Amino acid sequence: MLDLPSVLADTSLLWAAKLGVEDRCTYVPGDMFQAVPPADAYMIKRVIHDWNDQECLQILSPMHRAAPQHGRVLLIEQVVPGPDTPHFSKLFDMHMMIGVTGRERTEEEYAGLLEGAGWTYRQTWYPASKMLGVVEGAKA
Repeated sequence: MLDLPSVLADTSLLWAAKLGVEDRCTYVPGDMFQAVPPADAYMIKRVIHDWNDQECLQILSPMHRAAPQHGRVLLIEQVVPGPDTPHFSKLFDMHMMIGVTGRERTEEEYAGLLEGAGWTYRQTWYPASKMLGVVEGAKA
């Protein structure tokens, strides 16, 4: 798990031991806007929606640079469906506009962010509830 050094210094925020996964989880100090360690896959859950498009490119680009030739990135976010489909993401989008620079996005908008950072959009998976989607990008 990558997080700012100041966050990692607050041991009350380190959940691996509390969840019993400390043997499978490593905390790495860093800044996702600057550089990330190399990895075969990056999983980013409910992060991208917090940022505007330019900031998202600043998050996704260091991952693309650090990933090996066939690396992957998985964006786990609410995906806004078409205009006739009710979905919580549409209400939450208003919340995002008020509180931060980000917003909820459609599948096409997430694909555009990935491609803008050098990734190739592959596909989007949805669990049965469709509350969240997993948008996959690959380094080709």
